[in-house]
Amino acid sequence: MSTYELIDELEAGELSVEFEGEEPQVVLEFAIERFSPRLAISAAFQADDVALIDMAYKIDPSVRIFSVDTGRLPEETHQLIAQLRERYPDLNLEVLEPDAGQVERLVAKKGLDLMKDSVENRLLCCNVRKVQPLTKQLDGLDAWVTGLRRDQWATRTNIRKIEIDHDHGAIVKLNPLAEWTKREVWAYLRENDVPVHALYAKGYTSIGCAPCTRAIGPDEDDRAGRWWWESNAPKECGMHCSIEHGGFEHELKAIIGKDTLKEHA
Repeated sequence: MSTYELIDELEAGELSVEFEGEEPQVVLEFAIERFSPRLAISAAFQADDVALIDMAYKIDPSVRIFSVDTGRLPEETHQLIAQLRERYPDLNLEVLEPDAGQVERLVAKKGLDLMKDSVENRLLCCNVRKVQPLTKQLDGLDAWVTGLRRDQWATRTNIRKIEIDHDHGAIVKLNPLAEWTKREVWAYLRENDVPVHALYAKGYTSIGCAPCTRAIGPDEDDRAGRWWWESNAPKECGMHCSIEHGGFEHELKAIIGKDTLKEHA
């Protein structure tokens, strides 16, 4: 743990008010100065994430960045990672992987494409492949940075630029792009010639694992391509919001052999 006192709810609220209306770089500069080296940027290599990477790299090339390779990512994601490493030679990027034993047991019990059988199975798959590696990484941090924006989805409309992440040990969660719109993000990417995911050119607007992501139609919202076969289910995987769903925790315990499972939040 750091030698300084971490931000509490009161200070987080005050800082959120202070940073409202400020550009994302101002929030990133604060985060890097206040929390490095126990700070990291979470990236899934969507438009928002690569914009943050470009901004942060210009402030401090050594800033930590991490991503989770679920084992089901589209090839275009790996291609973009290679492009970013070439564009930013000193990129401090760590690619995390899920526990191989847990994935093996999950697939053996439920099948490789279990996520399409039920919402519970989809959340189970997300938990093992994404949420648990994230939780393990955050256990060693005081703060993390995300590319969340308020206009992305209904569950994100009230996010603040500075929050206390009670789902992950009350560390600080920073959302520098919270105020920005999709248009502002893409304007930044064009102006700074930042590499972007190749699937955007094919009609994708929200990109995750290959079997769980598709291009959207002209009248669909940006998150419609995620888990499109589901109805009346959250368009979230559990990385950014708690998802409680019936016997989910009990089933996860049975599959991966954990005694306590609080990581699925």
